Amino acid sequence: MAAKAGALLGPLLPVGDDDHAPPASRGRKHGRPWTALAIAAALLAMSGLLLFLSSVGDGGPAVDGRSGARPRRSRHEAESETGAAAADDARCSEVGAAALRAGGHAVDAAVAAALCLGVVHPMSSGVGGGAFIVVRDAASGEAVAFDARETAPAAATPDMYARDPTRKYKGALSMGVPGELAGLHAAWARYGRLPWASLFAPAIRLARDGFEVVPYVAHSLSQKASDVLADPGLRAVFAPRGRVLAAGETCFNPALADSLQRVADDGVAAFYGGAVGERFVRDVRAAGGVVTTEDLKAYEVEVGDALRADAMGFSFLGMPPPSSGTVGMTMMLNILGGYESVEYLKKGFLGVHRLIEAIKHMLAVRMDLGDPAFVNVAGSVSEMLSPPFADKIRRRVVDNTTFPPGYYMPKWAQLRDQGTSHLCVVDGGRNAVAMTTTVNYVFGALVLSPSTGVVRNNEMDDFSVPADRTPPDSLPPAPANFIAPGKRPLSSMTPLIILKACSRPALILLLLCPASLFKAYPMQDGQLAGVVGGSGGTNIIATVTQVFLNHFIVGMDPLAAVQHPRVYHKLIPNVVTYENYTVIDGQVIALSDEGFEFLKKRGHRLQSTSSGAVCQFIVQDLPPAAASATGVFRGRLTAVSDPRKDGSPAGL
Repeated sequence: MAAKAGALLGPLLPVGDDDHAPPASRGRKHGRPWTALAIAAALLAMSGLLLFLSSVGDGGPAVDGRSGARPRRSRHEAESETGAAAADDARCSEVGAAALRAGGHAVDAAVAAALCLGVVHPMSSGVGGGAFIVVRDAASGEAVAFDARETAPAAATPDMYARDPTRKYKGALSMGVPGELAGLHAAWARYGRLPWASLFAPAIRLARDGFEVVPYVAHSLSQKASDVLADPGLRAVFAPRGRVLAAGETCFNPALADSLQRVADDGVAAFYGGAVGERFVRDVRAAGGVVTTEDLKAYEVEVGDALRADAMGFSFLGMPPPSSGTVGMTMMLNILGGYESVEYLKKGFLGVHRLIEAIKHMLAVRMDLGDPAFVNVAGSVSEMLSPPFADKIRRRVVDNTTFPPGYYMPKWAQLRDQGTSHLCVVDGGRNAVAMTTTVNYVFGALVLSPSTGVVRNNEMDDFSVPADRTPPDSLPPAPANFIAPGKRPLSSMTPLIILKACSRPALILLLLCPASLFKAYPMQDGQLAGVVGGSGGTNIIATVTQVFLNHFIVGMDPLAAVQHPRVYHKLIPNVVTYENYTVIDGQVIALSDEGFEFLKKRGHRLQSTSSGAVCQFIVQDLPPAAASATGVFRGRLTAVSDPRKDGSPAGL
């Protein structure tokens, strides 16, 4: 059945101890005494999570009969007046929703959902990887960025892969020091309401009692079958009968269940220097890696204010560098939003051409970024966020043609990051979490620690490395992203929380938010409008940008905004990659023939792909009547999980 959605990309074709005690008991600044009432609430919360365990695996009902939730139009969409979670897998979305039902904060739900994803989608994320987490407290407006990105081990050097470049992306030497568990704990310690151990229960049960392999995971296993069979750890879990598991079969990872149980009981110290970490390091060293127990003990989450950027009438709360996502998307939106009108985004395909040009310019500039603890990136960040800089770039965009890569003035070779998983959560108080987690490539380093059941990341491949000779069709590596002990590699991950920002005076804002709206919607400024993020390596920034434009500027409903066919570019090679494939549930996602011809006439080289990036998205309606006495809107939430990964969200 054809789903029509003209506009930006043309029509869519048919388609305990203190470390693990509940945070309130640690006397944090805004905490409450740990009274009998609070204990009872915690027990109720735990029972809510445990009650859910009996139904894990079926992804939840198609029609949600719980209070506040509405019947679904699609299993990829859920609506609720109360709270919602959107993840790559229906089971993990439901795990997050269960935490919210049990009285948890959005962070509790995000932690539980992330742990679940690490079990059932191990090719994309897990505790052997890293994460970026953005949290916004609705009452105070505080927005915090938790940088749990993997770091280079102490023994790492810039030329450590000179003798064998393949070891940069495959094998134990490609692993950075994992940060996900530390990041989850840091966010929970600040905001969590439910007991730490309770958040692990669903993931532990799935790993120990078995989980059904869904088609997307089965496809990943099939793609990497030879590598899975070659590694003893991966083979024992994902090919126990001498062949990789197929869709519908049951997978067990008892070693991972035991590791998660230990961390649930003893806190994150069990991994960062404790018994689990010691076993993990022994396996890494035996396989040729250089990460040590001291590296795990020394790992620290970088916690600070989320980076705030403004464009096209909205404010974006995201990650600062080493993420290039927030600044990259803002730069593109400032380019696209600086035209006299945004109507070109709603009709025809000129918006597609201008978007591609903006992507190419952004990619050229972003390679000056790196870990701010090692490189001064303040000037580059300021430039990329600057409307005058966007004006300068816009003057170089020509509507009837495109150009070779040199026209965009790139200085350095592009980052070639891959993979990841993203999840979004909004709770009843309109606290919001955007979290992107990763092990980088599919199944990371293609090595699983047998004694812990943990898939190891290959995040060292996200660093640039010096080269004696540069291929003639390439560019030199980016010095800002060279390897150094303790350094975090540059990333395309783009977890974002979106706020309405109508009151900021600028020409484009007046076009989008006329003065008459200021009286009608006096409290929309600063209210939660959405939560978004994606997976797909270098394509993440372009994906999140297109989903934002589709919904907030073009006016597509949230599901259509995510389903809509997307275009991508990597600057070199000078090729537009466009989606043209059938996703798992039978939908065909493809750029229309008209769009193809429009781009071709402007000189774009086009190539179809059957593996587009993936996006999770939650939006909130902002009618004036939704304002509460505290000034926080609680409008209807619509959550979408991308059909490209066959995800399904959950509402309360």
